[in-house]
Amino acid sequence: MAPPNFQPQFQGQGIGALGSSPGSSTFNFKRFPPPKPPIGGPPPSSLELTPASRKKKHNKSLQERVAAVLPESALYTQLLEFESRVDAALFRKKVDIQDSLKNPPSIHKTLRIYVFNTFSDQIPGNDPPTWTLKIFGRIMDPDHAGGLVQSSNPLYPKFSSFLKTLKISLDESLYPESHLIEWENARSPAPQEGFEIKRIGCQEFAAKILLEMNYVPEKFKTSPALMQVLGIELDTRPRIIAAIWHYVKARKLQNPNDPSFFNCDAALHRLFGEEKMKFTMLSHKISQHLSPPPPIPLVHEIKLSGNNPAISACYDVLVDIPLPVQRELCNLLANAEKNKEIEACDEAICGALRKIHEHRRRRAFFLGFSQSPVEFTNALIESQTKDLKLVAGEARRNAEKEGRSEFFNQPWVEDAAIRYLNRKPAGG
Repeated sequence: MAPPNFQPQFQGQGIGALGSSPGSSTFNFKRFPPPKPPIGGPPPSSLELTPASRKKKHNKSLQERVAAVLPESALYTQLLEFESRVDAALFRKKVDIQDSLKNPPSIHKTLRIYVFNTFSDQIPGNDPPTWTLKIFGRIMDPDHAGGLVQSSNPLYPKFSSFLKTLKISLDESLYPESHLIEWENARSPAPQEGFEIKRIGCQEFAAKILLEMNYVPEKFKTSPALMQVLGIELDTRPRIIAAIWHYVKARKLQNPNDPSFFNCDAALHRLFGEEKMKFTMLSHKISQHLSPPPPIPLVHEIKLSGNNPAISACYDVLVDIPLPVQRELCNLLANAEKNKEIEACDEAICGALRKIHEHRRRRAFFLGFSQSPVEFTNALIESQTKDLKLVAGEARRNAEKEGRSEFFNQPWVEDAAIRYLNRKPAGG
């Protein structure tokens, strides 16, 4: 039964009428108010702790010429090697985290479901008599007093997250237009802490409730024959297959000549109808013995007299909850603040490197001029001349050769002259 402070708890939360107005045939559910890469190489772009990769690939290595001029650059090279080792360690940790998120570990917890109703104005007066059916659930936590988490715990999913569908059937003779009420998680993805409906009425009746659980990962109900062999009534497919493997291993039924087969004893023969079977066929053979879990039926008597709220019973359901550390790991992978900080540092390092390289080129320029001014100036003029010819498109022409008569006695000259004359206008 509920703890002594059950009724004040709801009054403090301010739960109001979440259903339709009295006499209306519509119904709306509403959420309760909330209470290994190579070491020493450049780090690849996938070494981040965020899903997004770096937009730019930074080259932070120093040139050998710069390293020869700056003896202090050996320390910077050591820092680059240390950074690559750190990135490699972060990459390995990230892979471990992603693997754990693909197969998240879970713990068994008890989901306690409370079903009760309140009523008002049942004595004839100005206002019509009404009643409100309320359904809510909390995760049982032994660390709290009384065993029940009285308020919403952000570490645990909300009540509607554990449900796939919720169906409430009222007395059709009393409510012919709205006797069947259905809620689907697929159409209402926002998590909710509970549900309630409000109706006009002064007659007591039994409300039927069907809860279809939303098991993550998906669970199946085993057939009577499979349950007799394994002793498992409801579980996930991988766990059921693992239980059969342990059954075969414990009874030494694996074929010694061909380990991919196992022999069927009397119980497995009745189950699969085979003398021996291959392990790869186990998933297919077991499908006929698995079915979706049936919904959980609940019945609540709508009481309109006596204690208010009227509580009939509470129900406990065993559910799987991901470990709270999973959420912290997801937040770690989704946190982009550290990545932005690293990007800013990389940009500052690359800017400093560009300045260093620019100063090295200027130093080499002036150093060459100071050592041999004449040769340096001639080489500079020759280089600038080649660049100007290349820009003007005259890099292939040789003025000295074009000034000699032998240049115009070549075989191509006659053909070039004919082409030139044919392109000239007729009037010329």
